[in-house]
Amino acid sequence: MADITIREAQDTIDRWIKDIGVRYFSELTNLAQLVEEVGELSRIMSRTYGDQSFKGLEKDQTLSDELADVLFVLICIANQTGVDLSVALKENLIKKTQRDKDRHRDNPKLKSTEKRGL
Repeated sequence: MADITIREAQDTIDRWIKDIGVRYFSELTNLAQLVEEVGELSRIMSRTYGDQSFKGLEKDQTLSDELADVLFVLICIANQTGVDLSVALKENLIKKTQRDKDRHRDNPKLKSTEKRGL
């Protein structure tokens, strides 16, 4: 499968919802789905990169699949609320650049390569 743009992803998911998913869940239900998917992503991250170990069938879940689930639901919410994520991301990056252009570079905590513990 070729790379797709954010706009293409929004259009593809919209068609999938209408053809296979029948209709979008309500915005509130999709928010709950997003929270659930982020929780599943967090569990995989904590077991893969943190100190916890996997339990039984959890080993079958992959980081890429969980990230895709989060992206899918996020795009659903954008579609049903009329947000063009391409435009939103561009505008957000401009805002972050203006706000943070010196902030991170001047942050002494980011200059050290040492890992900080508690």
